[in-house]
Amino acid sequence: MPARPEPDPLAALDPSARRAGPRVRIAVGAAVVLFIVSVAVAAMLSFASGGGGGQGTITPADRPSDASETGPGGGVEVGPAPLLVHVLGAVAEPGLVELGAGARVVDAVAAAGGFTADADPAAVNLARPVVDGEQLVVLAIGEAPPAGSAGGGAPGAANAGDGLVHLNTADVAELDTLPRIGPALAQRIIDWREANGPFTSTDQLLEVAGIGDAVFSGLAELVAP
Repeated sequence: MPARPEPDPLAALDPSARRAGPRVRIAVGAAVVLFIVSVAVAAMLSFASGGGGGQGTITPADRPSDASETGPGGGVEVGPAPLLVHVLGAVAEPGLVELGAGARVVDAVAAAGGFTADADPAAVNLARPVVDGEQLVVLAIGEAPPAGSAGGGAPGAANAGDGLVHLNTADVAELDTLPRIGPALAQRIIDWREANGPFTSTDQLLEVAGIGDAVFSGLAELVAP
């Protein structure tokens, strides 16, 4: 008896689907192949863009250990030199203190450990800018300033009874008594003092706008720092 032919699985399909069957298989197979290829290409591109391995950690470069900064031209810009002030008297830790540019008496006192219990804060002008190399004496309650010392006020204040106009303590009215110095120029002197710190020499009056050699010559014997 001859063998029976194997049943065709496509026989159960609609005739139109049976005719398109081989083409459908080819299309599905091609789509699968394209999908696999695209996934493989994407994986290779991702691997290549990632550098072929784990990415390193980016850390900021260490800043220089000193206080200098790199300028726009690549050079090193050195900051202002520190101020050295000798603090004595009624402070917790008398001695030399190092302060930044623009420091004031309050900073010097703080750097010296602050006032002691017997200090007289009212005798100290805490808002005054300090000058590099000055000696600052903080008085105790009831203590008189040492001879030749300015105490906690402005340098030269101890000589206020010598008949001169002291540039570091005079107000507008007192400066206005000087020859060829009116209220406007007197205010400029005070503005210079507040911006640059106490006068250390009468010659610094020449740095005030409006005071030339002629005006200064009439002031030189009448003023003191």
